[in-house]
Amino acid sequence: MSAIKFSMSSQSSPITVADYRERARRALPGMIWAYVDGGAEDHVTMRANVDDFDKWALRSRVLTGNDGRGLAAKVGNTTLDLPVFLSPTGMTGLVHWTGERAAARAAERVGTRAVISTASSYTVEEIADATSEDHFFQLYPWTNAGTGESLAKKFVDRAAAAGYSALFVTVDVPVPGNREGERKRGMGIPPTLSPSRVLDAARKPQWAYNFLKHQRISSRMLVDERGAAAAVRSAKKQVSLLRPELCWSDLEKIRDLWDGPMYVKGILDPDDAATAVRLGADGIVVSNHGGRQLDGALSSIAALPAVVDRVGGANGVPVYLDGGIRRGSDVVKALALGASAVGIGRPYVYGLAAGGEDGVAHVLEIFREEISRTLTLMGLSDIAELDRSHVLRRT
Repeated sequence: MSAIKFSMSSQSSPITVADYRERARRALPGMIWAYVDGGAEDHVTMRANVDDFDKWALRSRVLTGNDGRGLAAKVGNTTLDLPVFLSPTGMTGLVHWTGERAAARAAERVGTRAVISTASSYTVEEIADATSEDHFFQLYPWTNAGTGESLAKKFVDRAAAAGYSALFVTVDVPVPGNREGERKRGMGIPPTLSPSRVLDAARKPQWAYNFLKHQRISSRMLVDERGAAAAVRSAKKQVSLLRPELCWSDLEKIRDLWDGPMYVKGILDPDDAATAVRLGADGIVVSNHGGRQLDGALSSIAALPAVVDRVGGANGVPVYLDGGIRRGSDVVKALALGASAVGIGRPYVYGLAAGGEDGVAHVLEIFREEISRTLTLMGLSDIAELDRSHVLRRT
């Protein structure tokens, strides 16, 4: 793959995910930034997602003659050129009007795929029309509170007809997380504007121009219209569709609706992972929703080994990790602890906010370069060589 060309001088171009985070923070109004970079309550789990990677050290071997170029991984029936895919993120058009459509195109450019959220700013059909590869679909198992109608079949049928090749079922949102930072900055449900928030948005002229011109700020799978009023309606509708009573029998019904690979996302407990597999899941995504749901829950990397021990490894069930990935070395640690690949959410959203499609592609290229360099410095040639002997618990 050729390097992504970024439209800034090499001296000022971002070279890390942290650089993109800072550019995104400067590009977005405060209330949108709170949505992108915030979490639940005191952010204990959100911080732990990142910090707990530091509890693991990498084993370094020298003079091996290996170059760390073997990065291929598999999700479903799709082989990826690197072990990083884009996790589902809702209403991504809030940060950049091109939203999930641009993110999916960027993923294709570097040889990976995107998982498209039920709450996407673009429909599954719009994204399929703008891309050439088979991406993946994330399902919230919502039910219409007024009629009792399950929307799962409708969404799954649309995704299948549009060519999506794997299904990710998110199970850790029976109710909205207590995201106090978002609410304090006006991103509650519904969002609330004040003169100071309007002024803050006006100070981000490029964002404000695209916001007003394109209005890609609603969940287009729920509301077939654009604009601020549509965004409020779709946000309210999402909350009304959440299901606290969701149980394992619902997962069985979803399994019957989808013929392809199905992964259950939002698992932290090994017993839950085993139940999901027994009921037909083809794999597990260890995730705490980016620290946006239950504050105080385990970090994803802390939960990973026990889940792998229960259903992965010799059992042959792929386990993926989502949450806290900020460096290529984080990816390597997750793979060494048994993950088959990892998903990134905030890092790609930072890239999207800062540079649209090119920004997302560049973030993925940064991960590619960092993973390859890390493997080389560890004395390895391929991610397939990684196992737990390559990580050491720090004391």
